Amino acid sequence: MKKIEAIIKPFKLDDVKRGLHEIGVQGMTVTEVKGFGRQKGHVEFYRGTAYDINFVPKIKIEVVIPDDQMEQTISIIQDRAKTGDIGDGKIFVYHVENVIRIRTAETGAAAV
Repeated sequence: MKKIEAIIKPFKLDDVKRGLHEIGVQGMTVTEVKGFGRQKGHVEFYRGTAYDINFVPKIKIEVVIPDDQMEQTISIIQDRAKTGDIGDGKIFVYHVENVIRIRTAETGAAAV
């Protein structure tokens, strides 16, 4: 199994969620996060004064999937989250050793 974490722009969440649902990804965790990458934040103006915003709001999506869905899941996230502008985000892939469903004690892929 693989855990895929994707950091994306907030307004792309619905597109990504819809795409993952279409390929059968059944669950996900979504967290509002803040951070910066190469763009190092941005400047906003409020009442004529410039403010340096060091942390940009983003969304982190986490899904755990069987190994055979990895490439398709990554492809959907890339296609649906891409704007072509700086700050589109990143995708991280981790190996998952085991999953246990608390309610039923199912393990492995059956628990996902």
